[in-house]
Amino acid sequence: MRKETSTNLVNEKRLNRYCGIAFTLQIIGGRWKASILSWLISGKMRYNELRRSIPDVSERILVLQLRELERDGVIKRIVHPEVPPRVEYELTELGKSMRPILKVLSEWGETYRPD
Repeated sequence: MRKETSTNLVNEKRLNRYCGIAFTLQIIGGRWKASILSWLISGKMRYNELRRSIPDVSERILVLQLRELERDGVIKRIVHPEVPPRVEYELTELGKSMRPILKVLSEWGETYRPD
């Protein structure tokens, strides 16, 4: 957590206001967010399905990244009132609008990733 008046936070907000790339990277940046989004492109997934699909992420970090994506309006969390509780995640309309961006990023990575 940073103070609202910290120079670092003020500079970040200013950069995000005037630079679309910086804003986009703030939303999808984070070690696991791109993986989460790539799995959700195909549709809803339960929490445990996501967890199994991304085996190297810790539970704490997965929850943190999911919360950030939810806060930014990219995914939504659906809680089904059952016993035991069932939680699913899916892309919002904003998240679905990122499909072309994610596709291009993936293609670029596949092309230029060192072997």
